[in-house]
Amino acid sequence: MVLEIMEPNTCFRGCCHSQTIPLHLPPSSYSLSSPIARGGESVVYEAVLHGKKVAAKKPVLSTSDDLNKFHKELQLLSKLDHPGIMKLVAAHARPPNYMFFFELYEAGALSQKLHVEEYSPSIGQVMEITARLAKALLYLHSLGIVHRDVKPANILLNENLQPHLADFGLAEYMKDLKQVSVENWKSSGKPTGGFHKKNMVGTLIYMAPEVLRKEIHTEKSDVYSFGVTVNELLTGVVPYTDLRAEAQAHTVLEMNYTEQQLTAAVVSEGLRPVLAGPESGASSSLLSLIQRCWDADPQNRPPFSEIVLELDAMLRSEKRTDEKADTFADSVISRDHVDTTNIPSYQEPLSWISQGQDIQKSGYLSPENIAPTWLSLDDVTVYCPVLSWGSFSTCGRRETMEDTHFMIPHFFNENGIHLFGILDGHRGAAAAEFSAGALPGYLRTLVSVSSPSQALLEAFVKTDVAFRNELNYRRQSKGLIQKDSHPGCTAITALIVKNKLFVANAGDCRTIICRAGNPYALSRDHVASCLEERERVVGAGGQVKWQVDTWRIGPAALQVTRSIGDDDLKPFVTAEPEITETSLSSEDEYIVMASDGLWDVISNADVVSIIKDTVKEPGMCSKRLATEAAERGSKDNITVIVVFLRPVSTAERIY
Repeated sequence: MVLEIMEPNTCFRGCCHSQTIPLHLPPSSYSLSSPIARGGESVVYEAVLHGKKVAAKKPVLSTSDDLNKFHKELQLLSKLDHPGIMKLVAAHARPPNYMFFFELYEAGALSQKLHVEEYSPSIGQVMEITARLAKALLYLHSLGIVHRDVKPANILLNENLQPHLADFGLAEYMKDLKQVSVENWKSSGKPTGGFHKKNMVGTLIYMAPEVLRKEIHTEKSDVYSFGVTVNELLTGVVPYTDLRAEAQAHTVLEMNYTEQQLTAAVVSEGLRPVLAGPESGASSSLLSLIQRCWDADPQNRPPFSEIVLELDAMLRSEKRTDEKADTFADSVISRDHVDTTNIPSYQEPLSWISQGQDIQKSGYLSPENIAPTWLSLDDVTVYCPVLSWGSFSTCGRRETMEDTHFMIPHFFNENGIHLFGILDGHRGAAAAEFSAGALPGYLRTLVSVSSPSQALLEAFVKTDVAFRNELNYRRQSKGLIQKDSHPGCTAITALIVKNKLFVANAGDCRTIICRAGNPYALSRDHVASCLEERERVVGAGGQVKWQVDTWRIGPAALQVTRSIGDDDLKPFVTAEPEITETSLSSEDEYIVMASDGLWDVISNADVVSIIKDTVKEPGMCSKRLATEAAERGSKDNITVIVVFLRPVSTAERIY
C-alpha cells in the first residue's frame, strides 16, 4: 500500500517524523467499522484506508501521560521494519482522533487460534512460528528494544498462519530501562492479565521471576516469555491451567492460586507450566531450549542470537532425516514459501451481538401496537422524571473485556419509556454480547401482551434459551465453539415507564437509587454466599461447596446463582430475574447501575458520596466511579451507567 504523505509529515507536537509512513490523514481517507478487539487501553477496529482493509487501533487518551505514551509508541513503531513484526502503514497523530493503522492479519491472534478454534499445529508449523518469532525478537533486541509483553495474544497470524509480533504499548529501549534504579522505577503502562503491582508490567502468567520481584525488565525477560509461549503453542494449554479456553484462565488462577501465591511459586519454588510431552512431536533439543529460556537465572537464558542459531540447527537436522522437514526448513529460510499442510481455512470471527440481534428480529412488533399499553399505566397528571444518562466501561485489570451494556432512551420512540442494561460475562464474553443484542428485542415482542414486570421476566428467560440453543447448534454443526465451553453472564436492566422504574436482576450486577441524598438498593446480589440462594440451588439439584474463599456452585466453581447461559449448570443456576418496581418522585435524584467490578470495592454509600463531589454530568460521574474502583484495587471489568432523573442546575453540576 502506497499512501500519499502530506508535508510537514509530523505529529501535532512535532516530535514524531517519518519518511515513509503518513502521520496525519484527511478524514475522508479512512472509515472505521466494527471493533475486533478491546483492551484496557485501546480498542481495535476493522477499518478501510484508501480502499484497503486495515486494523485501526484507537487508544484511550484520558490524561497527558496517555498522550505522551501515544507519541512514544508512534516514534518506536515508525522505526520498525521486519516481516515478523506487525506493520504500521499510517497514523493520525493530531487531535481529536489519535490512531494507529496497521496491516490487517485476518487469522487473528495466536491465542484465539489455539484456545477458541482449538487449532492443533503440526510440529512443522510450530517450528515455523517459533523460528519467525525468534527472528522478530532478535531484530527488536538488535535495535535495543525490549517488548515486555510477549504472549500468544500479541502474536497475530496472517492467512498463511505466519506470525507477526504486535502490541508495542509496553515496549521500551533498554538504555532507558537501565538509566533508572529499582528505587525510582515507575510503571510506564498498565499491567494486563488481571495482575497489577507498581513496578510490574506485562501479563502475570508470562512474567519472568525477576519482573515478579519488581526488578527491571531486560531482554532476558522477553526470552522467558518466549519460552512460555512456545510451550503453550506445543501443548495448546494456557499456562498453569488444564483448560484450553483462555477466557477461563483468570478463573483457574483464582481457584488454584491467589496472585500472590502464584508469584511466590514462580519466584521461590521454580513453578513453571507443564512442559510439552513426546506426544507433541517436539524434539528433546526444542524442549531443552524451552527450559533454558525459562530458567530462573536470567544469565542462564540464551540470547536470541543463540536461539535463532539453535532453531536453524534443529531444522537442518530434521532436513537430513525427513523429506517433509526438508521442505519446511526451506520455507523458514525463504519467506516466500510456507508449509500450508493442515492450515484451516480462514473464517470470519463470530459476532455474538449480531447473532443476538438477528435471532429475534422476526418477532419485532411495531411501536404503534405497543406504546399505548404501557403508557396507559398511569394518569397523564402523574410525576414524570426528566432523564439524562451516560456510561463508562473499562477492561480494568482483566486481559479481556467481558462486560457489555446498552442504553436505549425513548424506547420505541416514546418519550416516556427508557431501557438500560448491563451484561457481565464470565467464561468468555459470548453470553454477554449475545444478550446485549437479543434481550431488548425480546422485550419488544412482549410489551403489547404483558405487564413491564412480566415482559422483563420472559425476555430474560427467552434470551437464555435462545443463547443456549445457538451455542449448542454451533458446537454441533459449525465447529466454531469448543465442546467444553459454557459461557454465561449476569444481567441487570432498568426499564423506566413514565413514573415507574422496573429493575430486573439475575446475578451480582447491582442498581441503586439516590433518594433525598441517600442510597437505596433496587436489586440484591444473587451469589452462593447468600443462604436463601444457596438453599434454592441445592433444592433444584445443584451442588454448592465451600471452595478456596467462598461458596461456589458445581465443577465450574461459579459464585453467582442466577445467570444467562452457563448451560452446564442449568436448571439450578436459573435465568429468572428478581424484579423490583419503584414509583419515582421529585425526591429521586439518579440511579447507578454497575457490574460487580464496581461493587466489589465501592459501597452504595460511597457511590453517592463520590457523585456528590463530581461534576453532575452522567458520563463524567460514570467514569469517575469506574476510575475510583480501579484505583481501589478492583480486579474485574468495570461498567457503570448513571441516569439522572431530574434536571441539574448549573450550580449543582459544578459544586
